[in-house]
Amino acid sequence: MTLMHLSLPARLGRSAGSATTAAPGTQPRSPRSRRVTALLAAGTVASVTACGATAGTGDAGGDGDLLVLAAFYPLQYVTDRVGGDLVTVESITPPGVEAHDVELSPSQLRTLGQADLVVHLADFQPAVDDAVESRGPERVLDVTAAADLREADEHAEEEADEHAEEEADEHGALDPHFWLDPMRLAAVGDAVAEALGEADPAHAEAFRENADAVRADLEALDAELTQGLASCERDVVVTGHTAFGYLADRYGFTEVGIAGIDPDTEPSPARMREIGEVVREHGVTTVYTESAAAPAVAGALADDLGLDVLVLDPVETQVDEATDYRGAMELNLEALRTGLGCS
Repeated sequence: MTLMHLSLPARLGRSAGSATTAAPGTQPRSPRSRRVTALLAAGTVASVTACGATAGTGDAGGDGDLLVLAAFYPLQYVTDRVGGDLVTVESITPPGVEAHDVELSPSQLRTLGQADLVVHLADFQPAVDDAVESRGPERVLDVTAAADLREADEHAEEEADEHAEEEADEHGALDPHFWLDPMRLAAVGDAVAEALGEADPAHAEAFRENADAVRADLEALDAELTQGLASCERDVVVTGHTAFGYLADRYGFTEVGIAGIDPDTEPSPARMREIGEVVREHGVTTVYTESAAAPAVAGALADDLGLDVLVLDPVETQVDEATDYRGAMELNLEALRTGLGCS
């Protein structure tokens, strides 16, 4: 199956093509964990900046209770479930904050060095990369290999997009949004289990069992998405920017992004005309904006072309505390079924 983030309408075509279970033998959080939680709360008040992060502190070792910092929400989600009650997991990126833009305060840099493990995605959050390199703990898991990242498409054929080269320089050649494919997230869960087992060998089997449970749940979610998108009237999805390539690749539709990987890049007039041609040629009825992004450009396109506007959540951050990763993906399925006319 080949995914196409297309610039020219002539290239368009259909590409070919889960709940938490704690492991047996896990234990209640120890007094150290409660102390860590209190320190985390205090550190948050002291150190969150306008684009800041929350992070904890704590000494290494003790009762098999590990303090793990996850760089952003999907990594926090999977690490928390793999670690279970044996691990205290905190996200460096607070809920609702754009993951790309997070900054760390001096106190957070100190805390980073005291964690038992840091889980991050290299080249996605520059401030986190710098902090890991300068102040990171002995154990750091970069999930890039486990996620099996693919190349990003920055509309290279569109000569009028003056930002394409700048975006490529800033974000690299790889698309970071792997977690929108549940099976890639499951593979990251396996890597997290291995890293936790190395940090706490006495509970390695419990981490492995938790990862297996996470994988089973994500396989169920994958089956739900596959079935829900199996029979649709349309197979072209217009989005505010190309954050949904892995989702499109796995479930057999084509994403056409108004902008590239960088959501802040303003599309050229030529790109907007091109999107209009795609909409008319393929009977597109909907443009998708993001839950945590301003819908101005997508809304303008919808007004011009008479399209509906629906939300697709890139799940980089947890917008609503009542909706976790799985819930957000189920809402994405509902939105896609509506826009694509699925039966």
